This record gives sequence, structure tokens and C-alpha cells, in this order.
Amino acid sequence: MYKRIVLKLSGEALAGSRGFGLDADKIAGITGEIADVHALGVEIGIVVGGGNFFRGMAEQAKAMDRVSADNMGMLSTVINAIALQDALEHRDVQCRVMSAVSMDQMAEPYIRRRAQRHLEKGRVVIFAAGTGNPYFSTDTAASLRAMEIKAEVLLKATKVDGVYNADPVKVKDAVKYDQITYMDILNKGLRVMDLTAVSMCKDNNLPMIVFNMNQPGNIRRVVLGEKVGSLVTA
Repeated sequence: MYKRIVLKLSGEALAGSRGFGLDADKIAGITGEIADVHALGVEIGIVVGGGNFFRGMAEQAKAMDRVSADNMGMLSTVINAIALQDALEHRDVQCRVMSAVSMDQMAEPYIRRRAQRHLEKGRVVIFAAGTGNPYFSTDTAASLRAMEIKAEVLLKATKVDGVYNADPVKVKDAVKYDQITYMDILNKGLRVMDLTAVSMCKDNNLPMIVFNMNQPGNIRRVVLGEKVGSLVTA
């Protein structure tokens, strides 16, 4: 069983079938699974995207200055982080939102040692506002935070059950990899996460598991070491 993890959630995951905004039932389901894993004694960090509200690289931002658009995307992640915090606290799970962008009335500033202390005390820590910098995705933020807090593994929750050689939604005979290296992902041009995040994980020997979060109980299965999804190694 993994003792300390970082879970990467997309903003779209919180929107459910609506595709935009927040779906209360979907958030309840996700936080229920997180609470279940927390009860095992696992130290949990979460990085959440903001694509359910605004994405700096999306069509809606094409006429905008990139820095302005990315700043809006970072603020979107804060909305999602606060929603997750509220839902977890309704399940009696102590939780802290730590933002890479200063907003003291709503979230703690991200300080690595303080984050580690929260985890040691059994609090779930939600890392908001990405890295605090434009031009960096929340995938990169997840990789960075996982390394900073010395997580054993990065768990990337997706809509598919692992890494494939092609998009399984579009290519019916796409082949799934049970295990693959970061170098193979780079060489094959697989769009698992952005290249900066892949390179960081590779260079720092951080394993990642890509799995389908729409299958109930999968977060617990992954944490307990069951063979779920695809394992990505250096």
C-alpha cells in the first residue's frame, strides 16, 4: 500500500456529464472515494485542474493574452479546490487548500514544509492555482508537488483505463500498455500528460499510475497495489 500519494484530477471530472461547472453528485462520489482511502491512513495530496470553468489554451481564450488566460485558468482551479475541500469536510475529513497564488482569505499560501506537516497530521492537502506561473499546466504542477512533498506515486485519474498507443475513444483496436516508460511516452508521442510533466517525472524517478476514475473504487484499488490502469516508470 502506498503511504503518501498525489492524486491529479481534471476539472472536467468535477463537472460530470454536464461538461461545465460543478456536479454535486460527481463531487460527492469522488470525495467519498478519497475519504475511503484517507481512512486507510494514506497521506493524500490533490492537484485539480480548472477546465470545467476556463482553460488558458482553449478555444474560448484564443483571442486573449496567454498570461491573462492562464491566470484565469489558475483561478478556476481554486474554485474547484474549495468545492473539494467543502465536500471532504462534510465527510469529517480534515482538509487544507494551499494556493500557489496569494489569496489569504480563501486559502493558505503554498509552503512546502507546512504542506508536509499537514500531511503528517492526517490532513488532505489540495494544491490550487497550479504552479502559480503561466505557461505551466496542472499536470506539471502535480508532478512538481509530488516531488516536493516526496510522494511515492503520482495517480493520474482519467476517463480511460490506462495508457494506449492511440486514443481508445477514436480507435477501437487501440492497444493498452500495462507498463510503459516515460521515455517511450516521449518517443511515441503519446498524449498522457504534457511534455514538461513527463520529463520532470522521468528525471526524478517518480512513478505514475494512469487509471479510470469513473470505475467506482479504483482509487482505493490503486493505492492498495492492485493492477489497475497503466504503470509509468522512469
